[in-house]
Amino acid sequence: MQGTVDGFTYGLVTPVTAFLMACLGAALGLRCTTRSLRTRGTSRAGWLALGATSIGSGIWTMHFIAMLGFTVQEAPMSYDRPLTFASLGVAVVMVGVGIFLVGYRGATRMALVTGGTVTGLGVASMHYLGMAGMNFDGLFEYDILTVSLSVLIAVVAATAALWAAVSIHGFLPSLGASVVMGVAVSGMHYTGMAALQVHLHPDASPQAGEAPTSLLLPMMIGPGCFLLLAAVIVMIDPLVVTGTRPGAGRPAGHLSRRGGPMTSIPAQRRPVPPYETASRRAYRQPRGR
Repeated sequence: MQGTVDGFTYGLVTPVTAFLMACLGAALGLRCTTRSLRTRGTSRAGWLALGATSIGSGIWTMHFIAMLGFTVQEAPMSYDRPLTFASLGVAVVMVGVGIFLVGYRGATRMALVTGGTVTGLGVASMHYLGMAGMNFDGLFEYDILTVSLSVLIAVVAATAALWAAVSIHGFLPSLGASVVMGVAVSGMHYTGMAALQVHLHPDASPQAGEAPTSLLLPMMIGPGCFLLLAAVIVMIDPLVVTGTRPGAGRPAGHLSRRGGPMTSIPAQRRPVPPYETASRRAYRQPRGR
């Protein structure tokens, strides 16, 4: 028996909220990756780790906010806690691999392709592992072609996002890139959901596990608080927000009273004869009688 699926139980509330969380995670991750390019040593690794965790948490939160609106009318659903946590770990780790590749290798073609592929596969793995953690008296069946399209969307979006992280340094362009990534991640999610068919067993009954709201809402508190903390770190660091160093290109100590730069003018000196000395000048002066 085929189940009746509703992916928008709460209307536009869940998809819009999920999209905003994906954009927030992408924006924080891209700005942290950009910031890492201006540091060395452990500071760079710290910024990259913060960026990877931000993107992974944003993607994971986006997925399960969207899944709050997913129901199968004929069968109650629950979630397996270990698999649900594992999907978060997969997202953070695989996104981290891609970000660290680009962060240390730069915007080379090989680094972007490799990092984008790993990151995109991480996004897709998180999605389908999270779906595998859903318990009900039936099974999921996927259309292979549509699943392949969703994975392709994830890889292309991840590659474009990594390129933007190392190539776009202005705040507004980076914000636009974050919106594009949010659209792509949401598109990947709903493309994957379009590939889904639910087949129920006869006399379906509730399965062991935790209900969606009782499990997902408390679990999303942690990633949500982390994203807020990352946002605070981003806002208090001007290099992350603007992508430029304060006062870059301005000579130190050359400020006008109004705060603007002053142009230094070289002093004009009279030419001195090559062999003119003080004794020669005194000898050439006429002596008084």
